[in-house]
Amino acid sequence: MDERTGRTAGTAGPSSHAGRTDSPTEAFVAHRNLLFTVAYEMLGSAADAEDVLQETWLRWADVDHDAVRDPRAFLVRVTTRQALTRLRTLRRRKESYIGPWLPEPLLTAPDVAEDIELADSVSMAMLLVLETLAPTERAVFVLREVFDLGYDEIAQAVEKTPAAVRQIAHRARAHVAARRPREVVSPAETRSVLAAFQQAVETGDLQRLLDMIAPDVVLLTDGGGVVRAALEPVVGAGTVVEVLSRLVSATLQPAQVNGHPALILRRDGRIDTVLAVRLENGLVAGLYAVRNPEKLSRIDRETAVGR
Repeated sequence: MDERTGRTAGTAGPSSHAGRTDSPTEAFVAHRNLLFTVAYEMLGSAADAEDVLQETWLRWADVDHDAVRDPRAFLVRVTTRQALTRLRTLRRRKESYIGPWLPEPLLTAPDVAEDIELADSVSMAMLLVLETLAPTERAVFVLREVFDLGYDEIAQAVEKTPAAVRQIAHRARAHVAARRPREVVSPAETRSVLAAFQQAVETGDLQRLLDMIAPDVVLLTDGGGVVRAALEPVVGAGTVVEVLSRLVSATLQPAQVNGHPALILRRDGRIDTVLAVRLENGLVAGLYAVRNPEKLSRIDRETAVGR
């Protein structure tokens, strides 16, 4: 398979071009949200996903577009390969990261939550599960389970045989199933808990916070060594509530982050923290606090994701 043409060597292209639009630019724009989401779910970083899209565009602009049979398949393939290359670099960088690493949060449109599978795939909890996969496993899982690509198409993207991809997909699926949150929580339930959570924090009602937090709750704070944050997971309701009590002076704003309700904390009018939650049995079982300023640069504007 030739990456530049999306065609198997020695075969003629079809007379009609599936998914073609009037220009190469329009074709790229038409699939941009899909490509960004593929890259973001593989990398957990919007900044790196944008860099991958730039590389994909440069390769797309340089090909003979008349020879491309399926622009969508070609673009997904190039994006996946570029993301895999960058993912291996990022994994080395994360080994020296100061404190817990959390994905870069995205302010998303309300309609993202309506696509339950998409919202789940970009959630903080799921992205952290994907971090435990090897790079190729992560790519195969994302392309198969989230975007429902065929094994043949995935094989071309990750440069493996279809049989190998099937095995990788099975292994990745089992790995994720063993680690992903088992309870499906509706956005309405999460919003309700967050509203009560917000009120308890703002009023300093520590007992109410204790009542809505699971005894074995885990708080992860990502400061990246740039701002103050716990360097290890904070475990246990009492300890977590003690940390949360320091938020009384912050302004809390409900938002839709990574397809789920969350809170944006501001101090002196500036975004200080993005706080996402994971619920189990109606209680807050996980808290994800992103404080690294480098990861908050996009949170004041919506990021389009799609499938």
